[in-house]
Formats: sequence, C-alpha cells, structure tokens
Amino acid sequence: MDVFQFRERGEACADEQTEELARSVIGAAIEVHRVLGPGLPETIYRRALSHELDLRGVPHLCEAPVPVVYKNQLLGEGRMDILVGGKVIVELKCVEALSDVHRAQAIAYLSATGLELALIINFNVVLLKDGIRRVILTRNKQ
Repeated sequence: MDVFQFRERGEACADEQTEELARSVIGAAIEVHRVLGPGLPETIYRRALSHELDLRGVPHLCEAPVPVVYKNQLLGEGRMDILVGGKVIVELKCVEALSDVHRAQAIAYLSATGLELALIINFNVVLLKDGIRRVILTRNKQ
C-alpha cells in the first residue's frame, strides 16, 4: 500500500496525540461535508472546517507559514491550509481526483516543518471517506 491510500489505524501511524488530532480533523471534515456537500470553493471549506474545529475545541491555525529553504538559504514562506495542534498538516482540495502532485505538496510541507502526518482532504467527492488521504513521513529515529 502506498502512502496515497487511506491507511487504517493499525498500519503506519504517528504518535497517539497526533493520531487523536487526525481523528478530530476527520470527524470535523465529515460534518462539514455532510452539511455543505461537494462543489463549493476550497476557501469555503477551509472556513467551515476552521469553524467546526473551533466548535470542537481543537486548536489550529489557518494558512500556517511554511519556510521555503534552498541550499541553506531561506527564500520565503509558503502557506499550508490548516495546521492542527502544531502536529497535523491539513491540505484541502476541491478537485476531480487527487494526484501525485497533491501528495508531493504534503510531503514537502512535512519535510519543511519536521512533522510526520498530513491529511489531504478532497471535498469534491460524494462520500468524504473517498477523499481523505493520509501522508506519513517517517524518519530514522536513532
């Protein structure tokens, strides 16, 4: 199974606190999708998911900065859609299908931040569970 497929809890996972945050995000995203359905712009889903996370008391930051470094030179900052609890990167999409470039973006954000779990959530699906992808960046822990 590659990292672009949804993984059950028993397979590759992050620490328990990170996994709990991920479960909270997925639950909130399911509620947003249940109420709004597919077909709206990404910014609407970001605002709705942020509001739902607020209602659930889940700490998060929208458009969190990501440093862009090239050969030890800080070039500027990118922005991830939502950073949850300082541990989970959430990238929102409204596309026909998720692609390798979406996974690559999540991996780049994980590498830049030193975090290990990102969720890519595509709201442009009939069933949200079909639009959720986990990306885990494992590092050698020595």
